[in-house]
Amino acid sequence: MSQRNTTVRSLHDLGLAGWFGGSLMGAVGLNGAAAQAQDPRERLSLSAEGWKRWAPVNAAAIGAHAVGGAGLILANRRRVRQQDEAAANTAIKLALTVTAAGLTAYSGVLGAKVQKESDQGGKGATEPSDQASAGLAAAQRQLQAVQWAIPAITGVLVVMGAQQGEQQRPSQQLRTRLGR
Repeated sequence: MSQRNTTVRSLHDLGLAGWFGGSLMGAVGLNGAAAQAQDPRERLSLSAEGWKRWAPVNAAAIGAHAVGGAGLILANRRRVRQQDEAAANTAIKLALTVTAAGLTAYSGVLGAKVQKESDQGGKGATEPSDQASAGLAAAQRQLQAVQWAIPAITGVLVVMGAQQGEQQRPSQQLRTRLGR
């Protein structure tokens, strides 16, 4: 029986890479480029259209990450039970993944609100104009915070994945076994 988990590890890592990279590119590149449009109304609609096109790819990336993560937990369940650091890392990663997924879904809700009121225009995709309604301005401010929180959290997940890789070194596993 093979001890390799190449498929689930690849799903986990590539899914997370897509989620992190896409969210960071959207916040920086897509929203930044949309803010350069001459027509303030076009700024909101261009950004909304870009995020709408990215949504199915992002959903696939999140799904791949989730399937890969579940597969890795299953494949490493003995180590996760026996190695305290691995158990703590796994629990924190799971909580952060659920948080990032919730924020991603919420950003879609906020994005739909902004798109619905895009005729009001804006300074940028997430920067309200002085004439924006209270509802649009609130949605844009929340969207700005959420769109930066997602790459921050998924970036932490990347680092924690690297930490878990270090925990799989034979010396780390031996230290855990000798300590028991």
